Amino acid sequence: MKSNSFAMGDTGIQRKLGTICIFGTGDFGRSLGLRLLQAGYGVVFGSRNPKDSSLLPKGTQVLSHAEAAQTSQVIFVAVHRENYDFLGQMAEGLAGKVLVDVSNNLKRNQYPESNAEYLSTLVPAASVVKAFNTVSAWALQSGGLDANRQVFVCGDQCEAKQMVVDIAHSLGLTALDKGSLRAAGEIEDYPLLLFPLWRLPMAIATGLTAAFFVYVLIQDVVYNAVVNGKDNSFRIMISLANKVFPTVSLIMLALCYLPGVIAAFLQLYNGTKYRRFPDWLDRWMLCRKQLGLVALALAFLHVLYTLLIPIRYYVRLRLNDWTISQVKQNKTETLDTTMAWRTDSYYSIGVLGFAFFVLLGITSLPSVSNAMNWREFRFVQSKLGHLTLLLCTAHTFLFGWDKFLRPYKWYIPPGYMLSLILPCIVLVLKLVLITPCVDRTVTRIRQGWERKPAGRVGVNGTTSSQPLML
Repeated sequence: MKSNSFAMGDTGIQRKLGTICIFGTGDFGRSLGLRLLQAGYGVVFGSRNPKDSSLLPKGTQVLSHAEAAQTSQVIFVAVHRENYDFLGQMAEGLAGKVLVDVSNNLKRNQYPESNAEYLSTLVPAASVVKAFNTVSAWALQSGGLDANRQVFVCGDQCEAKQMVVDIAHSLGLTALDKGSLRAAGEIEDYPLLLFPLWRLPMAIATGLTAAFFVYVLIQDVVYNAVVNGKDNSFRIMISLANKVFPTVSLIMLALCYLPGVIAAFLQLYNGTKYRRFPDWLDRWMLCRKQLGLVALALAFLHVLYTLLIPIRYYVRLRLNDWTISQVKQNKTETLDTTMAWRTDSYYSIGVLGFAFFVLLGITSLPSVSNAMNWREFRFVQSKLGHLTLLLCTAHTFLFGWDKFLRPYKWYIPPGYMLSLILPCIVLVLKLVLITPCVDRTVTRIRQGWERKPAGRVGVNGTTSSQPLML
């Protein structure tokens, strides 16, 4: 509640925007009180022990709950649900007040109804608003930096919600109206979620990494130990890791663009964009950004491990032995232009692919993507994204070169060959989609055109193009 009154403080005249009451003197209540003071509000704490105020911000007042409630129209309830009983006893004194519930639970679905809805039953004459539960005490003290600026607000009274929104804006926070108090349960679940969109990508990355590590371990270490009687287990630390990381990275990059291709073919098959995708495809498409960022992290590890190759003890020893043997035999290696083309192309395409990969990662950042319009964002993420996949796939093909025709160890292909299967499928399907006739149809469907269903024979032998009523 805003006011034009002024109050004398220790540093001179301080403008007061109004007085805010806070029930609760814990970490969150103290941090919120300090932030409100800095924004120009007067702050009164309601406490069951008003005499104990040593930890509260200087410039605030501490009263009993009943006395503090009379000083402000807006009351922040910063206590746990288990301690709400005293609010029911104060129901008459809280009538007409705006109660801002900031509580959270220890686990999801801990109670049959949300804390805010439970509070509204205890104090039915008050306007209950759910807000500020997604902002931590640390964020309030540090100034609400970055993602901690977001405040979700819900309630049944528009005027009450607007008062809370105004307070959030005055604190430098952004407020998002989530609707009625029925949305409180969803808002209370937000702080309990632990990287929900990252779980599937991390599970895929972990599973693929473990599977390919065992695969290359059998090919490189176990094979040499069994067939050749040699111990090259030292290769596990760098050589095997540098095979697994790029393999998994390429597969996960392909997984970013495969759902879009599947969705396009589903729209072609259905002849409309108004039919819902399967739930598994929806979940897959929602985590494409996370899939790409995990793939970028693995590609970055591949670059770092590659840079370590020249300084490895094993590589330097082999290079010295080869140089000494050439000197002893008085041999000179001639330039193989084919191999020179192959290695230069391999490195060049790899550098370009990684550069575009980094560009995709940068444009996925909210601060960058928010500065782009939809056409620019789609061009980078789709057009340049498929170009990145093409370059990385070509980089892997050049790595294999003529090894595709060589005999395989224990008749199983190298891991990098397996990593080419999914990217090649995605690129071939995308090539089909960008052909003029198919692309024209997909574009029309996405603009709202629908293919008319084939006529059906009615009960009297006539045909009809109208859908059957169920």
